[in-house]
Amino acid sequence: MRELLYYQDAMIKNFTAQVIHTGIDCNRPYIVLSNTAFYPTGGGQPNDTGFINDIRVIDVEKVEDEIRHYVEKDVSFLNGQIVGVLDWERRFDHMQQHCGQHILTAAFVELFDFATVSFHLGNEVVTIDLNTESVSEEQLALAEKRANEIILENRPIETKWVTKEDLSDYQLRKDVSVDGDIRLVIIPDYDYNGCGGIHPTSTGQVSAIKILGTEKVKKNVRVSFVCGRRVLEQLGMRKKVLSNVARQLSVPEEHSAEALLKVLNGVKATEKALEEAQSALLEYEAKELAVNCKDGVIGAAYKHRTIQDLQKLGRAITTQNSGAVALLVADNGDKLQFIAARGAGIEKSMKDISNAILPLINGKGGGNENLVQGGGEKLLSADELLTEMKNMFL
Repeated sequence: MRELLYYQDAMIKNFTAQVIHTGIDCNRPYIVLSNTAFYPTGGGQPNDTGFINDIRVIDVEKVEDEIRHYVEKDVSFLNGQIVGVLDWERRFDHMQQHCGQHILTAAFVELFDFATVSFHLGNEVVTIDLNTESVSEEQLALAEKRANEIILENRPIETKWVTKEDLSDYQLRKDVSVDGDIRLVIIPDYDYNGCGGIHPTSTGQVSAIKILGTEKVKKNVRVSFVCGRRVLEQLGMRKKVLSNVARQLSVPEEHSAEALLKVLNGVKATEKALEEAQSALLEYEAKELAVNCKDGVIGAAYKHRTIQDLQKLGRAITTQNSGAVALLVADNGDKLQFIAARGAGIEKSMKDISNAILPLINGKGGGNENLVQGGGEKLLSADELLTEMKNMFL
């Protein structure tokens, strides 16, 4: 392992090697080389991509004792010496994120004794799960500040191969479970960690760390952050969004939050006023319907009326007239919906109505003795369904 090119020189961008053999694994052609600078997926760090000659490398995995370079087309013809070229932007990004994780994790341990129990390097953000049930904003700020101090100091990043017996000579951040050759990644006087990932040669190459947020995950806290180029990408994205919001609100960017809060408060006030107006209209509509009450039944059919509106209207009707039953039906496009509500002076259960009506429209419904609602297929017109409901009171 220690002779692999990506361990010999983490900054290598291209190399030459010999083809050992080619093969196919689950319809995926692959190449095995005499040596490689392509890092295979492992240790939380994604694989490298790039080219072998003019053939695109789309995945790299360690399978037993060989590293397979999975490529996008047949390579059975390939032999002899090849030239490998890494997608360096992807590789360096992964190095920045992984090294940044080491630095931030060590900051949480140093300052608060919060250990990292898991790590994920995603396409957009990196996350670590800390073994604590809460992290304050102040603690996040202090950990971020400490991590960026280590970056600014541009400390060297060393790697060293040791045996299990040698581990007692180092103050490791966590126990190492590997036997045999063990690779340590060391930031002197700050972090000592067993790791098989690829890192830059100094902390300064991480550029910067920015914590984006946290969330509770079981009994741990997940911290999301970005490093290096991704910090600039996040800054660019957030600047674009903030500028757009400020422009829409016609205020300077620094006053966007205050202006947006005023807009939201205005929307809430408008929604409340609208709700009150709708309630008043429903009360008025209920009175108008009550004029047409016949034999204690008030019925109406509508187009495009929500089931919630029907329920509110039914309650308003039966509150105003305790001796009435409200039967309301709505044609809502591809389905029929209905409600049946009774006043306090009516003994007949509304469940009797829904039990009789639902089979006519292959419908489903629910409710109680006082009010039921349901819906189903348009096997009848809204008026026809209303007539069927009224017939139950003849």
